[in-house]
Amino acid sequence: MAVPLLLITLGFNRGEDGRWLIYVLGGGVIALVVGVLTWMFTRYRFTPEQLQLRTGLFSRRVLTAPLDRIRSVDIESTPIHRVLGLAKVRVGTGVDSRQIELDGLTQEQAAVLRVELLRRSQEVDHPAATAQEGSPQDTSETVRPPADEQLLARIDWSWLRFAPFSLGSLVVVAGVAGVLFQFGDDLPVDEVGLVREAWAWAVAQALLVLVAGTVLLVAVGWTLLSTASYVLNWWNLRLVREANTNIRLSRGLLTTRSQTLERAKVRGVSMGEPFLLRFVRGAELSALATGVGLGGTVKVLPPAPRAVVQSVGHELLEESGPLTMDLTGHGPRARRRIHVSQQWGSLITAALVAVPTYVLDFWWFATWPWWLPLAVLGGLALLNVLIAESAWRNLGHGLTRDHLVVQTGAVVRTRAALERAGIIGWVVHQNFFQRRLGLADLIATTAAGGESLVAPNIPLELAADLADRATPGMLDGLLA
Repeated sequence: MAVPLLLITLGFNRGEDGRWLIYVLGGGVIALVVGVLTWMFTRYRFTPEQLQLRTGLFSRRVLTAPLDRIRSVDIESTPIHRVLGLAKVRVGTGVDSRQIELDGLTQEQAAVLRVELLRRSQEVDHPAATAQEGSPQDTSETVRPPADEQLLARIDWSWLRFAPFSLGSLVVVAGVAGVLFQFGDDLPVDEVGLVREAWAWAVAQALLVLVAGTVLLVAVGWTLLSTASYVLNWWNLRLVREANTNIRLSRGLLTTRSQTLERAKVRGVSMGEPFLLRFVRGAELSALATGVGLGGTVKVLPPAPRAVVQSVGHELLEESGPLTMDLTGHGPRARRRIHVSQQWGSLITAALVAVPTYVLDFWWFATWPWWLPLAVLGGLALLNVLIAESAWRNLGHGLTRDHLVVQTGAVVRTRAALERAGIIGWVVHQNFFQRRLGLADLIATTAAGGESLVAPNIPLELAADLADRATPGMLDGLLA
């Protein structure tokens, strides 16, 4: 209810009559009543096969999750939760992105529930292997001692140097800029004499000095905000492999989060290298799993040294090489196809300028020099050439003993490694232009991640060979 209350506070006229305070207090009372009623009419229980949640006052809702379908258990504690010694548990089943949410548990209950749910899931999947570990009601043996855990990674504050080079920082800066744009006029900065004098001095200087000062201000703001966001999200990061081989990730400063993934459902990893991070040899790491996280991916490492990301990725894959191996390129035909397709944007922009200028005899920028539009179009074409060349150089594929590896991307280079055992089918797609060049998009379908891994613009003969070696016999006769 915090967001509606904030909108009410900012939306109503804050005059001298104080009516806005009545609205805020009324909204607070409504939020309190709704929260209490939700708590009173929420119940959950276990059966030998299911987790059941019943909630709702006027509209009753019953959610069930088969224990053998539980794929992840996440524990979250906001600052209010932590003050009250409580936690929120989210249970993912792998069916869709929705999760069963159990709010208001004590932190001890949440910790035991996490282990118990995953243990029961394993009992349903492998009853013979877990029959000797005790009854389902015996939770005293479910919490393993820390000595049984393998620490895969923990936060190293020297990684803060990578925070400003992440494209995710741009979202933070854009959000702050949007807030200042909306409410900046209400800030009393123009009443501060020092601010007025500084602005008057800046305006009186040359344009170059003003631009340089703006760039410096943006760079400093970018650095501070991205660093603060990095600390808030990744404080006390610990990535561990538990005694039962499940993967647990815990992190957060104000809001703490603990995510647990069943190891059998982790089908691969994805290493992302945004354009800026590549200059400082940094990268990010995500796990590809079945039915968890956002689109089947869980980010397990923030921007960090590329060597660390590769090492942790190989630990998750339980195989060395997929993130460091040399890949097979897709050849000159793929290069030609990528360059031609990338220039469509330049052609469309040129048409938007040429049609009103030469066909309709109307020039939008009559006061501009005649050469300026041509310079802009030439710069755009050159930029597209550089992007296309980068995309082709980053394009490649490979195959290891256990994993299919595909690398794509121009601005953000991504290398994904998918378990060969997790491939459930293949799609070979060719458009008109690809058929003329003998190229295709080879798509490996899977239940993990985004449900597909695409090797674009691959020669058809390489596509057939790669699919046959990754899953022998699956494409027999299809590409003949």
